[in-house]
Amino acid sequence: MVPGCGVNVTQSDIPILILAGGASRRMAGRDKLTETVDGVPLLRLQAERALRVSKDVNVLMRPGRPDRKQALEGLDVNVIVSPHALEGMGGSLRTGIEALDDRPCVLLMLADLIDINARDLRMVIEARTTAPNALIWRGATQDNRPGHPVLFDRAVFADLKRLEGDSGGQEVMKAHADRVVLVPLPGDAARTDLDTPEDWARWRAARD
Repeated sequence: MVPGCGVNVTQSDIPILILAGGASRRMAGRDKLTETVDGVPLLRLQAERALRVSKDVNVLMRPGRPDRKQALEGLDVNVIVSPHALEGMGGSLRTGIEALDDRPCVLLMLADLIDINARDLRMVIEARTTAPNALIWRGATQDNRPGHPVLFDRAVFADLKRLEGDSGGQEVMKAHADRVVLVPLPGDAARTDLDTPEDWARWRAARD
């Protein structure tokens, strides 16, 4: 039996699963994951951030998105292409956990949370040392509103593999609410996603 996500598991060995299976339906024909940040596609930027933390980075995407694959060209990441991504986040997460079932835990990272950086990923992973009895360590905003990324111990993998639709793991976190620890991250990074062209325009304007 593979042990759980105890402090004896080194940070670089903890797999990161980047969910990149969304359809960008609200982007008026554009793909939010190939929108650029300082000239770099968002999906590539997120993968680069993950690689600063872990040597086991996995990107799950839906079929038929060569532009997303191209954005990852040259990076040492494992691409998981799954038709179940068409179901929604639940299908994506189920497929990803099935692919990583032999790991002690998995850090779930949403590809479109644009302000999450390597420091934030490390903060969630390091929460294992301050809350070793938890099974789920969940990133939150600075004022404790729950968000992402989320570190799942393998003890909840069976529940994650039963997910369907677009639940995104919420059911599992509710079922194990007494073993969930919130990890406050700076600002609103844990919840800032850009779903529309207007969101992108506002975010870019705020940076200028």
